Amino acid sequence: MTARNRALRPLPLPLWIQGAIEVFLAAIVSAILVVVPLVGIWSTGGFASTQVDFVAQLGGQAWLAMHGVPLHLTLEAGPSTADTLTGTFWFLPWGLVLLPLGLGWRAGRRLARASYRDQIWQPLAGGAGTYALFCLVTALLVPNGMVAINPFWATVVPTLLMVGALLAGARREAGSWERLIGVDAADRIASLSQSKRWAGSYAWSVVRAGVVGLVASFALAAALLAVQVGLHWADIARVYQQLDAGIWGGATLTAVQLGVMPNLAAWTLAWSSGAGFALGAGSTVSPLLTAVGPQPAIPVLAAAPVGLDPAWSWLFLLLPVVGGFFAGWWLLREGENHLDEWLALKIEARWASLTVSTLALGLLVALATALLSVVPFALSGGSLGVGRLAEIGPHAGAAAGLLGLLVGFGAVLGYLVSPWWERDRLVLPEHWHEDEDEDEGAEAADHEADGGERGDAAADHGEATGRAGHGAPRRGGLRRRRRD
Repeated sequence: MTARNRALRPLPLPLWIQGAIEVFLAAIVSAILVVVPLVGIWSTGGFASTQVDFVAQLGGQAWLAMHGVPLHLTLEAGPSTADTLTGTFWFLPWGLVLLPLGLGWRAGRRLARASYRDQIWQPLAGGAGTYALFCLVTALLVPNGMVAINPFWATVVPTLLMVGALLAGARREAGSWERLIGVDAADRIASLSQSKRWAGSYAWSVVRAGVVGLVASFALAAALLAVQVGLHWADIARVYQQLDAGIWGGATLTAVQLGVMPNLAAWTLAWSSGAGFALGAGSTVSPLLTAVGPQPAIPVLAAAPVGLDPAWSWLFLLLPVVGGFFAGWWLLREGENHLDEWLALKIEARWASLTVSTLALGLLVALATALLSVVPFALSGGSLGVGRLAEIGPHAGAAAGLLGLLVGFGAVLGYLVSPWWERDRLVLPEHWHEDEDEDEGAEAADHEADGGERGDAAADHGEATGRAGHGAPRRGGLRRRRRD
């Protein structure tokens, strides 16, 4: 290779610089997606008698608020200082925060392709530091007389979210934590005793059943929300007409409402659990009791489930029960109920052991569902600052507890009823003959004998490759360091 060609080749960048560049681009792109609609509204006269610096400040405040950073508001309601209203705006829009997190997830995958297994921390550290610096500078530049921002929370909260997105993307590219950080969970589990492995397997099955019940209930709640929005579409359109926000204003308002739809689905899930949610301080919206006051002109609030007849609205409490039914069905098909196996050995009466194990299963699934849902419920609500909407969203503890009980009850029903249609899967085909059993048994014996020899060779090869630090890469994955 000539000197000219060597000079034209790009110089390899250190990993921490690559991480800084990737995350900085993610921050810039997400900020642009927030600022552009505001510039469009300003260009059409949406913000009267304001300069472009106000739009830039508003965009920075919206970008930080999108990450869940609290904004301290001070609004003047009258000419005197006694009429000043103060409050804290804190709300995490699940759909909108996917913009920076999706870009961070993509950056994590790209950084994993460029890193060796023992060097992944370098680009992650560079990216986290860059995002923290970007958030800190933004928090210092965008406050004004109406909005105050704590630089500490403005730096820590978005950085933690971005680090989680980077790790998720890197884990997705690596394929396993062993390739990502060098920790093999399978080897650690294999070193435990048999009883501990069974207990861990049972606990993991219960947790996964809780996840299935929570996801199924959330999906049913989202479908119920879609139906409710469709039934009240005329009311929503009427609010749009009253606002008359223009093209840019209407598009921005629609995008914001679509961004909070996952939050509203979580509110619907809390509503179907019986705990309900709040639309302002002192208000309650639930299937059994609804007490709300005047609401601001937000179109999607026109679809709030108010005015329902309590005589039949309690039927919506069956939604989490159906979700728990799917959890019990899944546990029968895919999970490992070692507690039932252990009780069957201790108690001779099968009806007694099955009753005790199923009740324990229902309680544990209820506990797992409640613990898994309390944080999402807490993050789905918040405060819009001042006025009636200073308190919105579900009460996390009550909603999680009631949801866990309903999902646990449904899991018991699903686990007991599912064998009635799953038993056909256990019946052998009629054309299964003894000669076929003998032939397959002989073939299995020969295959086991041959597999033993190949297994020993594969084990020796795997041990050698394990010492050399090699493994089967997954779609580019993390590169292994070349050793002489």
